[in-house]
Amino acid sequence: MQAIFRHSLSLVLASSLVATSAFATPQSQPAPPAAQDPVKTAPPAQPQAQQQPPQSGSQPVQQQETVTPKNSKEDVEAIGNRNVGKGVNLFSLEREISLGKSLAQEVERSSKLIDDPIVTEYVNRVGQNLVRNSDAKVPFTIKVIDSDEVNAFALPGGFFYVNSGLILRAQEESELAGVMAHEIAHVAARHGTKNATKGELMQLASIPAMIFIPYSMAGYAMYQGLNLAIPLTFLKFSRDAEREADFLGLQYMYKAGYDPNSYVTFFERIQADEKRRPGTIPKVFSTHPPTPDRIENSQKEIARILPARNEYIVTSSEFDSVKGRLRNIMFKTKAQENAPGKPSLRTKTEQSKKQPGSTDPNSTDDDRPTLKRRPDSQP
Repeated sequence: MQAIFRHSLSLVLASSLVATSAFATPQSQPAPPAAQDPVKTAPPAQPQAQQQPPQSGSQPVQQQETVTPKNSKEDVEAIGNRNVGKGVNLFSLEREISLGKSLAQEVERSSKLIDDPIVTEYVNRVGQNLVRNSDAKVPFTIKVIDSDEVNAFALPGGFFYVNSGLILRAQEESELAGVMAHEIAHVAARHGTKNATKGELMQLASIPAMIFIPYSMAGYAMYQGLNLAIPLTFLKFSRDAEREADFLGLQYMYKAGYDPNSYVTFFERIQADEKRRPGTIPKVFSTHPPTPDRIENSQKEIARILPARNEYIVTSSEFDSVKGRLRNIMFKTKAQENAPGKPSLRTKTEQSKKQPGSTDPNSTDDDRPTLKRRPDSQP
C-alpha cells in the first residue's frame, strides 16, 4: 500500500514540476504598496516611472470606478482572509512544506543558482511583496536560477524559483511581478498537492482490481491503463488550475500596487514572438500557451473585478539597474565558459578543415584505410 502511494506521489510530482525562495509569513492586512518598495521614495530630483498611469504600448483595459464582487474570491479587499486553497487534499500544510523542501533540494542539485546579493535581494523583495498581498498560508523561499529559459515555477510549500531569462525578457518590473504573482497563486490555491491527492485516490481505486486479478494479463493491462490515465487527468486539472492562477495572480499584483495590464501585455508579446518565429515559445508557456482565450479572459477579469486606480506601479530605476547587472553576470559567465584556454575536443576531420593549407601527409578527410596493390603481385 505504501509502495503504491510512493509510486503515485513520484509520478504526480514529476508531472507538476514539468508543467509547472528569504522567508515571509503572509499577512492578512498588507502594508500600502508605497511603503513596501524603497525605490518609490526616491527624491524628486531623479524622475522615474515608479508610479504612473498605464502606458499605451498595448491599449489598457477600461476599469470601473467601483465594482460589486459576487463572492469573496472576487473581492480583492478580502485577500488574505479567504480560503482559496479549499478542496479535497490529503496533505496538511506542514506535510506540504516538507514535500516542497525535498523537491527544492532536487532542483538545486541539478541547477546553477545566481548568488549575486543585489539581484537575489531585489527579486526576493518583489516576490515577498506579492506574497504579503496574496492568500498564501505558507512562507516563501525565492531564488534565481542561472538559465536563459524564460521560466518561473513554484513548488508546493512556497519554494519559488525565477529563471534569469525571465528577468531579462521582462521590459518592466510589473511584467516580472505579473508572472511571479501567477506562480504564487498556484501555491496559494495548493494546486500541486491537490494533484498529488487526486493521483493517490486514483491509485487507491485500482487496488480492488489488482487484488482479484493480481497476476493475469488483464490485471496488468488494467493497471497500466490506469497509470496512463493519470497524466490526462492532471492535464485537464492543470488547465483549470492555470485559469484560476490567472484569476488570482491578477488580483495579487493589483493588490500589491502593480498595473494588471502588464500581465496581459507580457503574454501578448510572447504570443507575437511565437507567430513571428514558430517554435520559439518559452517552455513555461509550452503546455499552457498564452492563448487568445486566456488573454481575453484576463482582460475581462480586470474590467469586472478590479476597481480603477489613478496610479499603478509600472517599473522602477532599480529594475533597470538589476536587469543590467544580471545581463553582465550572464555575459561574464558565458565568456568564462567559452574562454580560449578551455580544453575542447575536435575530430581529426574538423582540424583538417580548419587548416586547408596543411602539408601533413597523414591529413585526410577521414580515417578510412587506403587499399594498394602489392608490388610482387601477379597481374
